[in-house]
Amino acid sequence: MVAAGALLVGCSSSTESEPTDERAARTIDIRIANGAVSPTNTRTEAEVGQRIVLRVDSDAADELHVHSSPAHTFPVAAASGQQFDFTVTVPGQVEIELHHLGRTVTTLLARR
Repeated sequence: MVAAGALLVGCSSSTESEPTDERAARTIDIRIANGAVSPTNTRTEAEVGQRIVLRVDSDAADELHVHSSPAHTFPVAAASGQQFDFTVTVPGQVEIELHHLGRTVTTLLARR
């Protein structure tokens, strides 16, 4: 009986930490349809070390480029529900752009 209680406490505390991580993430929803991109040329604030999640629905293949240090490239398929994530480790401005469409989705302002 005591062992079962200890097991429940262990599971409970690990479950509680997961939502905290999700709340800390900055999520950017991106939609590509008929050559149009939403959002375009926006500014997004984040903290250095914060998890950035890009959720993409697209009707065409492309590549997302994250101009950070280190840089990131994510292949976008013609599909819904794609998710890419990264962390910015250096403060400053980070452009997130669609390579083939040549559009800046957002400029991430990473602050300490």
